[in-house]
Amino acid sequence: MRHRVQIKPSEHQFYVETNETVLDAALRQGINLRYGCRNGACGACKGKLVTGDIHYEEDPVALTDDDEAQSMVLFCAALVDSELVIEVEEVELDSAIEIKTLPCRVQKMNHLADDVMQIFIKLPASERLQFLPGQYIDILLEDGRHRSFSIANAPHDDEFLELHIRLVEKGLFTPRVFNSMQNKDLLRIEGPHGSFFYHEDSNKDLLLMAGGTGFAPIKGIIEHLISEQVTRPVYLYWGVRTEADLYMRELAEKWAVELDNIQFIPVLSDADDGWSGRTGYVHEAVLADFDDLSIFDVYTCGPPAMIKSAEQSFQEKGMKKNQFFYDSFDFAKDQ
Repeated sequence: MRHRVQIKPSEHQFYVETNETVLDAALRQGINLRYGCRNGACGACKGKLVTGDIHYEEDPVALTDDDEAQSMVLFCAALVDSELVIEVEEVELDSAIEIKTLPCRVQKMNHLADDVMQIFIKLPASERLQFLPGQYIDILLEDGRHRSFSIANAPHDDEFLELHIRLVEKGLFTPRVFNSMQNKDLLRIEGPHGSFFYHEDSNKDLLLMAGGTGFAPIKGIIEHLISEQVTRPVYLYWGVRTEADLYMRELAEKWAVELDNIQFIPVLSDADDGWSGRTGYVHEAVLADFDDLSIFDVYTCGPPAMIKSAEQSFQEKGMKKNQFFYDSFDFAKDQ
């Protein structure tokens, strides 16, 4: 059965089909809601249910008791039982951004670390994928499932799409990347996806915080800033477990040396005795360095625990919710 959904405050409307999530229906009809993982783990698509009834096939991980008490729901997992009125901010996207499904070939592969592979994929000569810095693509698998990876290059440098893929033991796709994938292998992709991207309409200082391979979309954003000759201060914090996990440390240090407005602060949570830099959790390093975070637009990518801790603690130091942009990396449900 088809149900109507009305959005506050925009008053936009769309319709949800049976067994279709609110988010999928909105995106299908050109309504751009904020989202990230699309599996209920990150909370990026959270909004308020004003009236109406929904249900979930599984209890979503990112919904807390406090959220439920405030009638918050996760639109990526919410299935509709009646007409709805929801309260959520919509995302402004460039009208030129079109989601496409395209064949592509693996052009080049590099081991960046023991468990991180850099791959460059090439689109057909007649096609171009327009995207915003920070967005991601889905790699479509033969059985219909998909795996999501952030685009690590900036939009102006789009001869290839660059991905940073971390090995997941017993994963559905990544062991293939490390064990059998070769140059010229054919893939199918869909994208670009994601409401995490650099927003041009602000002049605040930039605080960029990555966890692990969350560095990939941050790299794309920084390369875009460099291309656009953005000169306002940029603070790049990269949190990893060990020094070996800083798989593009030289590039980040090069930015900091060559550009006066960029500072790079690596943070290790499991450093050995030879490490003389910052240690601990990366969001705690940010808190130690700044008493007032209201001056920043914050862009952060990494595991859900890092995102959640940062969002709460950064707000306690003056950051407003509309200054916090994030992409939460998590395993797919079927992994």
